[in-house]
Formats: sequence, structure tokens, C-alpha cells
Amino acid sequence: MNMNRRHFLKLSATAAAVTAFGGLGIQNTAQAMDRAAMLKPKWSKQTTTVCCYCAVGCGLIVNTSLENNKAVNIEGDPDHPVNEGALCAKGASIWQLAENDRRPASPLYRAPGSDKFKEVSWEWALEQIAERVKTTRDKSFHQMNPKGQVINRTDAIASLGSAALDNEECWAYQTMLRSLGLVYIEHQARI
Repeated sequence: MNMNRRHFLKLSATAAAVTAFGGLGIQNTAQAMDRAAMLKPKWSKQTTTVCCYCAVGCGLIVNTSLENNKAVNIEGDPDHPVNEGALCAKGASIWQLAENDRRPASPLYRAPGSDKFKEVSWEWALEQIAERVKTTRDKSFHQMNPKGQVINRTDAIASLGSAALDNEECWAYQTMLRSLGLVYIEHQARI
């Protein structure tokens, strides 16, 4: 057999490719289905969601127990186009955000001048927020500027949006803020 350098390199490259990729696609489909079934435990329900920590939007798979409806495992979604199953350190520890016995169960309020927080009810907290927003808006609302042009805005309230909101939630949030007359509206992804 007459072998020159070019033929030797072609033969070596072909042998390397066959060795590296030769086993792909030969797997038994029954074995593949068994592995997929093992990844979905029968004692939990799987739900996909998005990580709430930053503006990247990594996909997560949440396993929720069918017995007590608590999250038992959260991992990266390998089918998600953004992260393909990989998670950063914050995303990998997101389970602690959902199931944490040290997390406050009700709102905490610290009175002006106080150095301690106290638990309050949700009704009281939401009522206080609404009342303070209305009071601040009423005190600082401008209908016209010095030139006599209608502006209908307040400069005393600002908003910083969250990257955990999807497009529809952002639209509803922006609509509410604009209806109050806010002009200082920012988003986490732009900062």
C-alpha cells in the first residue's frame, strides 16, 4: 500500500472522528425512556419557571411534593435556551428562597426612630402603603408646568422595576405607575 503524508492524515482524522462520535445515536430507545422516567419522580410534580435573581432569565425545574405541596428540589432546566441547565451560585441555592423556616411569614414594620422591627398584618401593611403613596402623590402632583403646559405628574415618587417580571407584568406595572403620574421609572436590567 502506497501511503503518503496526506493519506495518513486523512486516515488518522477519520479514525479519530469515528472513535469520538461512533457511539452517538446507537443507544437503545427503551433505555433512554427508562432514564427519562427516572428523572421525573412519581412522588412530585415538575413545573418550569424562571430564576428571580437577575435579568438573565435562567430556566428552572421545580419539583413539588404531591403530599404537602412544598418544593423539594430546584434545578436548572436543560431544555431552556438561556442557561441550558446551568445555574450560577445564586440560582443553585434558590430552593432556600422557597423553603426557608427563617424567612418572615408576615410583613415587618420599623416605626420612625425605632431600632426594632415588629410583625404586622398584610392588610395593615398594604393599607399603609396605599395611604402613603396617595398622600405623597397629592402633595407633589403638578398639573401644569410654569409655561402653562399640561404635564400631570409627580416628582416625589420613583420606581425601580424587577427583572423577575415578564413582559405582560411589566406592561401592567408601567400602566399603573404612569396612571399615578410617575416619571422616574427605572428597571434593574438597565442599571
